[in-house]
Amino acid sequence: MTMRTRIWGAALLVLVGCSDNAASTDTSVKPTDMLPQSNPFQSASTLPYQTPDFAAIEHHHFAPAFDAGMAEHRREIEAIIGQQEAPSFANTVVALEQSGELLRRARRVFNHLVAVANNPERKALKASYARRFSEHNDSIYQDPTLFGRIDALYQQRDQLELAPEDRRLLEQTHQRFVRTGAALSEQSRARVQQLNVTIAQLTNRFGENLQGATDAAGVWVDEIADLAGLSDSQIRSAQRAAERAGSPERFLLTLKSTTRQPALANLKNRALRERLWRASAERGVDGEFENQSVIPALMLARAEKAQLLGYDHWAGYRLDKQMAGEPEQALALLGSMAADVVANSGREAEQLRAQMTRDGAEHELAPWDWLYYAERVRQTQYELDSKQVSEYLEFHRVLEDGVFYTMKRLFGIRFEPRSDLPVYHPDVLVYEVFDEQGQGLGLFYGDFFARPGKRGGAWMANFVHQSNLQGSRPVVLNVANIARAPEGQPQLLTPKEVNTLFHEMGHGVHGLLSDVTYRSLSGTAVPRDFAEFPAKFQEDWRFHPEVIANYAFHHQTGEPIPPQLLAKAMAAERFNKGFDTQEYLAAALLDLEWHSLAADAEIPSVAEFDAAALARHGLSSEVIPPRYGSTFFGHVFARGYSASYYAYLWSEIMAADAYAHLQRQGGLSRESGERFRKEVLAKGNSEDLMSIYTAFRGQPPSPEALLARRGLSVGL
Repeated sequence: MTMRTRIWGAALLVLVGCSDNAASTDTSVKPTDMLPQSNPFQSASTLPYQTPDFAAIEHHHFAPAFDAGMAEHRREIEAIIGQQEAPSFANTVVALEQSGELLRRARRVFNHLVAVANNPERKALKASYARRFSEHNDSIYQDPTLFGRIDALYQQRDQLELAPEDRRLLEQTHQRFVRTGAALSEQSRARVQQLNVTIAQLTNRFGENLQGATDAAGVWVDEIADLAGLSDSQIRSAQRAAERAGSPERFLLTLKSTTRQPALANLKNRALRERLWRASAERGVDGEFENQSVIPALMLARAEKAQLLGYDHWAGYRLDKQMAGEPEQALALLGSMAADVVANSGREAEQLRAQMTRDGAEHELAPWDWLYYAERVRQTQYELDSKQVSEYLEFHRVLEDGVFYTMKRLFGIRFEPRSDLPVYHPDVLVYEVFDEQGQGLGLFYGDFFARPGKRGGAWMANFVHQSNLQGSRPVVLNVANIARAPEGQPQLLTPKEVNTLFHEMGHGVHGLLSDVTYRSLSGTAVPRDFAEFPAKFQEDWRFHPEVIANYAFHHQTGEPIPPQLLAKAMAAERFNKGFDTQEYLAAALLDLEWHSLAADAEIPSVAEFDAAALARHGLSSEVIPPRYGSTFFGHVFARGYSASYYAYLWSEIMAADAYAHLQRQGGLSRESGERFRKEVLAKGNSEDLMSIYTAFRGQPPSPEALLARRGLSVGL
């Protein structure tokens, strides 16, 4: 039995030296003179913490910065491999770590703008550089001479007497070269390079199609009477969306990234609910923005690359560097839950059908009915109107008196507004983060509101990564897609949006509180199935008595949320968990099934593949579709979660276990927070990740706390 099997066995049952860091001066390369001083990427920003100067950055700056950045990076690599000295940790590994800064600066900003403010110019530039970036990366990580130096050091690692973090960097660097194909024959390396270009182009095409399909699939409504059930704020948001689209006399329901759409919970008009659900669930199926043809081509390219690198399929390649280790572990975790979760969601369906009968509905339960009647059950069984809870969840109070307050109580950090720093959009908030001694730790950007051209979902990213070697402090950002309230109206949040703010701040402090030597090991530079752990950990604090007493006040009266309403809201949290878990499991298993295909697989239509995969795992359902249909599953086909969407559940086991542990150790306190900061957040990827967790927790993670969090139990 492997260590991973021992650690996760319970979950499967119930849930379902040289330490000189100075780079050799012989490898230094002066900054390229290819860029004029007027280009803001020519050198590091002079703004606080080297944050990007968005007041100076214009679109025409990117292409020259990309060209100069790749040229400079190549010169730096040539200096490393051209030196006469034998390879050392300093003159090879550290020198490589410090290379490529110009290119990194420009790409970080550009990639972020593509995600949050895309337009035709940026789309075209991204597509035109996809091949060049892929080829540039391969020219470095498949360079046989450079790999020879790295490999020589790796083979001698036991004799080099490296400090622990230095050894970790060497091992991670060597792994990256091997996984990129550096150890392959010249012919195989050339084929991997071709596949990398193909993969880059296909993932870019999928993402562009998804954005186009989402923007185009908004549902138009002519009569306000058809929007009965929506709040005034939701109706005004639909009106504003229509105004932006050029039809001020109509209403436009824009789409979120997942299959479920928030309006489905309240719209009384069943025909409109069906239109909205189909618009969401059928994105990318056909038409101008279809992804039906992109997915098979992408899957076969990924599978062939994995095969060349010695793996049976892409899932094997991807999970080899994750905590799960192998797809079978992830599949076992997910598959072991399926029967109990389906049984639980079946009981929920019966509750919904009973509510339909009470309401006099004569139709069968359909996917577009689920959220509507789930809300009706909450109103009758729990005597809870979700809109009533939102009256106590005003955005700024939740952010500043909830999220920021929790971070101060745990980690002693405070967030001070910085309205003097330039931003890329008026919605963006900027805060400087200080520790208890008043020392500046970094900057935090918040871009929380939905708008045209912005990718759906929520995420965290870095403009600047923490590195003690380079003396850089972090500049991190959280992105969400909250519907902006109409002008003059309070910005109220749903409980789910509150959860999102706490979750993304978990990623944020993972970046902000990093304290490592090397950029490539800092903050969230960890495997996917560990990265979600600190974020999921922060979610439970939103209902902590001290925290909610600090932020949940009525937006008009200022009265705190009544205890009985809070109790109802917390009890209702557990309702519909069967649905929530089943739609997640279905998406995660689709991801693993797609990425477990062999390079010579015969792929039927996307719809046929999805149906067969769900049937294999007992998750076929006419009323509970996957959280993401394959044709709009951007996480795994356009972004970094391929074969890793399971990571949310894997990480949630650790998160729930860690949260429960801290409640027994003092709860919301500086002492508890400082332990989590020093023993988890500060370490980034500088140590073995399971060792980091067990050192903090005192034992491997246990699933019991997750069962309580999701309201599940053995034998559901």
